[in-house]
Amino acid sequence: MSQARRLIMASGSSISSNPMSFKHGLSLWCPQSSPSLHRTLQSSPSSSIGFKTFFRNHVVAASSSSFANENREYVIVGGGNAAGYAARSFVDHGMADGKLCIVTREAYAPYERPALTKAYLFPLDKKPARLPGFHTCVGSGGERQTPDWYKEKGIEMLYEDPVTGIDIEKQTATTISGKLLKYGTLIVATGCSASRFPEKIGGNLPGVHYIRDVADADSLISSLEKAHKLVIVGGGYIGMEVAAAAVAWKLDTTIIFPENHLMQRLFTPSLAQKYEELYQENGVKFIKGASIKNLEASSDGHVAAIKLENGSTIEADTVIIGIGAKPAVGPFERLGLNNSVGGIQVDGQFRTGIPGIFAIGDVAAFPLKMYNRMARVEHVDHARRSAQHCVKSLLTAHTSSYDYLPYFYSRVFEYEGSPRKIWWQFFGDNVGETIQVGNFDPKIATFWIDSGKLKGVLLESGSPEEFQLLPELAKSQPIVDKSKLQSASSVEEALEIARTSLQAAV
Repeated sequence: MSQARRLIMASGSSISSNPMSFKHGLSLWCPQSSPSLHRTLQSSPSSSIGFKTFFRNHVVAASSSSFANENREYVIVGGGNAAGYAARSFVDHGMADGKLCIVTREAYAPYERPALTKAYLFPLDKKPARLPGFHTCVGSGGERQTPDWYKEKGIEMLYEDPVTGIDIEKQTATTISGKLLKYGTLIVATGCSASRFPEKIGGNLPGVHYIRDVADADSLISSLEKAHKLVIVGGGYIGMEVAAAAVAWKLDTTIIFPENHLMQRLFTPSLAQKYEELYQENGVKFIKGASIKNLEASSDGHVAAIKLENGSTIEADTVIIGIGAKPAVGPFERLGLNNSVGGIQVDGQFRTGIPGIFAIGDVAAFPLKMYNRMARVEHVDHARRSAQHCVKSLLTAHTSSYDYLPYFYSRVFEYEGSPRKIWWQFFGDNVGETIQVGNFDPKIATFWIDSGKLKGVLLESGSPEEFQLLPELAKSQPIVDKSKLQSASSVEEALEIARTSLQAAV
């Protein structure tokens, strides 16, 4: 299995084909609608003109209750990136006002979550990001959807009131406050929760942090303001991004991880070495191949050190655990889980096996069409695109399957005064042999080639035009001349060779 497949939690299995499971995926509830109306809507979801006309003439007119009671036509469970972009799509289709309700455990309207491990953590003198600056959909160049935006669009927001249970037969969801919501269509967008260290080894000690939301990040910042020795556990995205932010705080920073190099699920050893050297130049230390036995506390109960299995001890007054995440399936296990990649199993339109219930974003296990396998992708780009595809499929006669191209990126050291900013992008699948071009000053590129085809490409510090080329290459998978790539004297030359191969394939 390729490292990228592990990165996106993918497997070689294919989606279970049960025509009855998704037959009535477009299940609509309408106040005071007749059984014949409901049957008509369910029986012909792919009839373009008839469905759209019927939908506009009957459903819209029938659903102007403005939440006068517990009935909601559309309910989104979860308030993250996917929920924000889904709300935008409902508005674009004219189906939000008085019809859509978003239920979230957070105290904030949906925001661009990647900011939490990047600019949000900068010290005050480095101009950190703060809300409302990064509400969705600014991350993709869209409108900033503040709490007032949701009010103006007629979208009901239930803050700090997560759903704790659903009754599939009665089409109701219950929140932690006891509120009962009757839904016509339910969209699960609960995302992931941080993987945690067990309490018995110190996972909940004061000074130990996990990052998934604004409250987590605020708590970490309070610790960073007083910290001297910071230890980050995990050499993936969170480890790299938080360590880069910690450099701006001028802290004694150490990253500990069990793998042989940073970002082992994606980076090659030689590529990882380039980034590790850059971090070391900024004072960050690495302890690789290490297993943690427990976290130790001082006399006041605050974390004081990390003890490794080899007996050594690393002092720390602040610890950040970044060891991955798990899908927040919560009360939704009855919808059908995927045992290979985790999460709620859906089809190419994000329909679960239960009529009228969908799942999007990090929590959804969906068919990765171009690679013919199931996947669960923990990335903001997928959260945005899956939300848009799901809502479009729900509200129109759109029936095409989601065709996602895996995409990952990171931007670090972007604080004011940083001598070197890092921004890399990866598209495709990291399978096959690799060819690395460039010396990292500032550019470097890695190409993955399998059976002569270009399967994936990673580029550091590319120009806008060069970054735009990457998805074209990964999508088309052109036949490339390996010897030409290997002999390329620069990243620019290598990309031109790949571009030429792309044009030849057309």
